[in-house]
Amino acid sequence: MLSTSPHKDQAETTAPVRLRPLDGYDGTLAGRVYHSLKDAILSLAYQPGDILRKGDICDQLGISRSPVSEAVTRLATEGLVDVVPQAGTFVARFSMAEIREGAFLREALELAAVERVATLITDDQLIMLNRNFRVQEALVDDGDFQGFYKMDADMHEMILGFTGYRRLAQMAETSWLQVNRARQLILPNPGRVADTLDEHRGIIAALEARDPVAAHVATQTHLRQLLRYLEPLERDHPEMFAAR
Repeated sequence: MLSTSPHKDQAETTAPVRLRPLDGYDGTLAGRVYHSLKDAILSLAYQPGDILRKGDICDQLGISRSPVSEAVTRLATEGLVDVVPQAGTFVARFSMAEIREGAFLREALELAAVERVATLITDDQLIMLNRNFRVQEALVDDGDFQGFYKMDADMHEMILGFTGYRRLAQMAETSWLQVNRARQLILPNPGRVADTLDEHRGIIAALEARDPVAAHVATQTHLRQLLRYLEPLERDHPEMFAAR
């Protein structure tokens, strides 16, 4: 998904994106730069099509270009940035085809996971899910959509982890990257957030009943409702999508 040229207004950008400080991450220097840039991209602090100016990143984080280049290479491998020779490095635009594919892969993984978890879940794990859900409700009441987004992701990760398969959550996250980024555009929608809470409530109820069929239906409904909200984005935000 390569951009052929930068946007006209990219050269006019006056203020760099404020990146999260590296001391908020663990790992190697290049790994911490990668996570800081990735968080900025997934949160849409960097918009699709924006140019990544390595000099600004180096100045802001107080580092040399080498770890930035290493981080950018990793982001390009994941499809989050496009490196265009003689033009620059750009945040990848959305592709509805990639969003649909990511949603398809995530649904396949998560439906299999929730069915398994419904037959294995412990009382302690149900307490964890319900505690997470109560925090979701509080965050929505406070209008903290970014906080809600994190707790939403944590709930899904917990369910995947309850399967006992260690790599499953990472596989699901990788398939979900483009969907995660696109859904930032709809999270401020109060109607969608309210629906999401109801859908989460249904998933937890099915797990409490230890009913794999109900858990499958509730999870599938939840994931497909999200895609219904994502489908109009290409029409509503054409500047964020790659040309077909």
